Formats: sequence, C-alpha cells, structure tokens
Amino acid sequence: MLISTYTTELVRLSCGSQSDSKDLVIYLERDISEVIPYLNTVFEGFQYTKEPRSVSFRLNGKLVVVHPRKICVSAPGDRVDAQNISEWLREKINDIWERKDQIQPRFENPSSPKVLEILRFLPKTNCGLCGEKTCTVFAAKVSKGDRGPRDCTPLTAEQREKLVKYLGRFNFG
Repeated sequence: MLISTYTTELVRLSCGSQSDSKDLVIYLERDISEVIPYLNTVFEGFQYTKEPRSVSFRLNGKLVVVHPRKICVSAPGDRVDAQNISEWLREKINDIWERKDQIQPRFENPSSPKVLEILRFLPKTNCGLCGEKTCTVFAAKVSKGDRGPRDCTPLTAEQREKLVKYLGRFNFG
C-alpha cells in the first residue's frame, strides 16, 4: 500500500481574502513521486512537471494537484466533504499503484488545443450568449479547459460534435 495514513488541513485561499473558500491540503506520510506519471495517465492530467514531479487534473470541477508529499484540492466543501475526497483519493492512488503494470505512465503534458482550430468550429457571431465578449475569447478559454462545447448554445449539433471530437484528442470536452 502506497498511502496508508495522511493528515488534512483546510487552508483559506491567500488570493481571495473576501472569500470563505478554503483549499484542502492532504499531507502524506511518504513520498509518492513514483506514482505521479501513472496518475497523469489515469486522471488525464493537464499539467505535468518533471522536477519536482507533480500533476494537475480536474476532479468533479475541482482542481487537484498531486505533489510528492502532499495533495491540494480546491474548494472541497466542508470538513466531511474534505474527508470523503481525501479517502477517495487515497484509495484511488493505492489502486493505481497496485495496477501500475497495466498502465502506461505519461511523463509529459498533453498537447493543447489551438485557439484558431477551436474558432473554426464556432459560429463566429460574437453573440455573447456564452458570457464572453467574442468567440475568440471563448475559444481561448476552451483551449485552457475553462469552458466547453456546451457553453456555446448557438452551436449546431454537428458543430458541437466536431468540436467535442477535436477536443477529445487533448482530453478536453
């Protein structure tokens, strides 16, 4: 078993002093560097760092960053939610470690979707229904994973399908 015990702490975000939001920090009993490339594969990480090793991915809308000796989760909710997330991650990481022989580790970031390619699939009306001023701004946010095909209501079913297929090559969508 890679992770058997850990401690947790809810920490107020330093950049949002007016916010009541807190981050969850899970402190690990031992270094889990070796499993991080496997987590990058399984969780389809969007940011992988080789030195020091870390991976970032989204989990149910929350940002998760795994470091060798700690895991950070954005705005986990209350203490019960934080404990449930901590335990789920512990179990999942241990399971991935046990199955590592069946998983191809990934030691790099996936390539990113291109703004101009995304723009090709959009209606280019700058209607603002998505909440952005232009389709180009919307495409830029899609390329970062902050927005998705469902956020553009004027897309036809065919356009949406093509955009989803394109983004799927990058583990987006």
